[in-house]
Amino acid sequence: MPSKDKVAFFYDGDVGNVYFGPNHPMKPHRLCMTYQLVLSYELQKKMEIYRPHKAYPQELAQFHSADYVEFLHRITPDTQHLYAKELVRYNLGEDCPVFENLFEFCQIYAGGTLDAARKLNSKQCDIAINWAGGLHHAKKCEASGFCYINDLVLGILELLKHHTRVLYIDIDVHHGDGVEEAFYFTDRVMTVSFHKYGDMFFPGTGDVKAIGEREGKYYAINVPLKDGIDDASFTRLFKTIIAKVLETYQPGAIVLQCGADSLAGDRLGCFNLSIDGHSECVRFVKKFNLPLLVTGGGGYTKENVARCWTVETGVLLDTELPNEIPDNDYIKYFGPDYSLKIQNGNV
Repeated sequence: MPSKDKVAFFYDGDVGNVYFGPNHPMKPHRLCMTYQLVLSYELQKKMEIYRPHKAYPQELAQFHSADYVEFLHRITPDTQHLYAKELVRYNLGEDCPVFENLFEFCQIYAGGTLDAARKLNSKQCDIAINWAGGLHHAKKCEASGFCYINDLVLGILELLKHHTRVLYIDIDVHHGDGVEEAFYFTDRVMTVSFHKYGDMFFPGTGDVKAIGEREGKYYAINVPLKDGIDDASFTRLFKTIIAKVLETYQPGAIVLQCGADSLAGDRLGCFNLSIDGHSECVRFVKKFNLPLLVTGGGGYTKENVARCWTVETGVLLDTELPNEIPDNDYIKYFGPDYSLKIQNGNV
C-alpha cells in the first residue's frame, strides 16, 4: 500500500566522508551505509530525496553565539595549536575533536534539519527525515558529546515560526540536554527525553525532577531509565507518556530524535532494545498525523544504526521491508546472516 503521507528525505554524501579520528566512536560513514541500504530496498521510489543546502553562519547563529560559530568556521587541525584558550572555552578536544572539514560537516547536517523544517512549514511534505541530524548535546556557546551545532534547536526555532507549540521527543540513550536547556524557560516547546540516568552516565542530567522553570515549568519531561531496559518496558512507557503528552499539550508539529545508541549491542549504549522496539516508537508517533521532523542522533555500532534507520524510513513510508538485505555497496558489513532485524539480548 503506498504511503498517504508525503515524505521528504535529506541526504548529502559528503557528510559520510568526514573522519573524527582513529579511536573516536562517532563514525559519520554510518550515514553512507544507511543511504545505500535505503536505496537497496528501493525506498527512494516512495519519497522525494533532496540534497540540503549548507547552512550559512548567520543561520547557525539563530541559536549559537556568533563568536562560537565564527571559531568553528576558522579552526582547522593545522591551526588548532594556536588557539589553546579557545579550545578550552568552546569545549573542543577529545570528545569533540577538530578535524578536516568540521565546519562543512556542521553546515550539511544543520542545513538538512533546517530544510526539513522549512519543507514542513510550507506544507510540501508531511514527514521530513534527516538521519545526519539529531546532534542534541551542543550548547549555545560550546560543543559537547560529539555535537558541535545543535541542528534540533535550529529546526525547532524554524517550526516555531509557523506553530504555536512544538513537541520534541528523544529516544537516544543519552539525555537530550542541549535541546532541553535551549527551551527550559518556555512553554512553546515541550521536551520529552527517554534516557539512561545514573552511574555517571553522560551527560549526567535528565533527572525526573528536572521539569522546566518559569514559563517552561512542567514543559520538560525526563524519563530516567536503568541499564538493560527491553522492548516491552520501553514501548509501554513511551506510548503511555507520549499519548498523554499529545492529548494535553496538543502541539502543531513534532520533532523526533531517533538516536540508535539505545539499541542492544551498541558500543556506548546500555539498553536492550531490538530494532522492532525502537521503530515501534516511530510508528506510534507517526499515527498522530502531525507534521513530523525525524532525525538521527547517537549510534555507535554502525551496521545496526544503518539497519535501524532504514527500518524506520520504511515505517515512515508504511512499507514493511523483507528481512534479507538486498545486495548493496556495504553488504559485507551485514554478514554473516545479512538480515535486517537484530534481536535484543546481545548486550
